[in-house]
Amino acid sequence: MSERNLTGHHALVCGASRGIGRACAETLAARGARVTLVARDADALSDVRGQLAPCDGGEHAVLSLDLDDTASLVERLAVVDKPVHILVNNAGGPPGGPLLEAKAEAFRSGFERLLIAAHLITQQLVPGMREADYGRIINIVSTSVREPIPGLGVSNTVRAACAGWAKTLSRELAPHNITINNVLPGFTATDRLSSLFKARAERSGRSPEEVEREALAGVPAGRFAAPGEIAAAVAFLAGPDAGYITGSSLAVDGGRLHGI
Repeated sequence: MSERNLTGHHALVCGASRGIGRACAETLAARGARVTLVARDADALSDVRGQLAPCDGGEHAVLSLDLDDTASLVERLAVVDKPVHILVNNAGGPPGGPLLEAKAEAFRSGFERLLIAAHLITQQLVPGMREADYGRIINIVSTSVREPIPGLGVSNTVRAACAGWAKTLSRELAPHNITINNVLPGFTATDRLSSLFKARAERSGRSPEEVEREALAGVPAGRFAAPGEIAAAVAFLAGPDAGYITGSSLAVDGGRLHGI
């Protein structure tokens, strides 16, 4: 087990019922954090909570919350035990497809879930971080922040806005020992990746296996990431050793990005 350098810290992880969010919750708990798990499926969250490493100073918690319902987000967050020292903003991305064919509603829903929800949650938790003199906000975004991904037009647009939001906010929060950074996962072995490959295959008339092989050919590491590898980067940014890193976007992509 990794060093428990997050003992005494409280983390709130969005999208924690599966995939990268679940891996983040497991890794932060393994490093000593008390974790509040957030997602829509309360039963799935309870299953995850039952498998987390025990923490000192309290118990892991579950909050059933729909990030698409931003109108009730602030009220629902009122039940969260404060302070929260670590916030992981993580949510499923918009459906794929050519940008020119995207409906206006696709942009609205994407911004609500990925940007507005993250902003509202951050607003609610930052006062406690200031009081505790410790805050780490980590956003799970995408490598499309640097290189747009073909076939993910709406996601590319919204993710770029999220990165701009985080960079702007990093300068406001830095004097309070609160950092905000983005983790940019490359192709990661999750249900979402499988669904994207399936949708792309249907649009192109190819098999999902062909689409997967094509994607894999562009990854120098020769494999897709495991969710835990993304979570390891999140855990580092959440810890005390990363206190001088803020406003950054860290690619965890097996070398897929071409830019420096």
